[in-house]
Amino acid sequence: MHLDRPPAFMRKNLHRFVVLVLNTGHHWNRGKLRANRWVMYVNGKPIEDKGLADLANAKNFTVYSVTRWLDSQLSYHPRLKVFFRTISPWHFLNGDWNSGGSCDNTTPLTGGSEVVQDKSSDEVIEGAVRGTRVKLLDITALSELRDEGHISRYSVKATQGVNDCLHWCLPGIPDTWNELLAAQV
Repeated sequence: MHLDRPPAFMRKNLHRFVVLVLNTGHHWNRGKLRANRWVMYVNGKPIEDKGLADLANAKNFTVYSVTRWLDSQLSYHPRLKVFFRTISPWHFLNGDWNSGGSCDNTTPLTGGSEVVQDKSSDEVIEGAVRGTRVKLLDITALSELRDEGHISRYSVKATQGVNDCLHWCLPGIPDTWNELLAAQV
């Protein structure tokens, strides 16, 4: 994983895109890193800086790097519209997905029905796009209101004691994300 450059497919195919939507978040964890045998690189060398090797810092560094690179490319691709979607929230109670946490509310809007904040809940992505031509597609606060929309324990592949609070039921809240995107395009 080269934290300071966009993925090769993006660099190679950017001229083909009309709309590009980026997102990242929950899969930045040590388990994924080890399982995929990923090594993090900056300037073509494995990271030696312990601070940058911290996964939260590595993710943030990558978000800023890719956003800045895309902003520098937009003048070469005038028809391209780039969005960075904020993180999809999870709604675990009393633990995480694999430690007894539950995400099994079935009543819509139990936490309220209105987004009342002025800033994004995803400060990293909001900060990365600030001052660039990359647009913020802020879905976090809106999605936090819909904790009943997750797969939870109701999946066809459900495992006892494991709740899926990262993926959403369809039709559902991801359709609203698409409506927001379509309105901005």
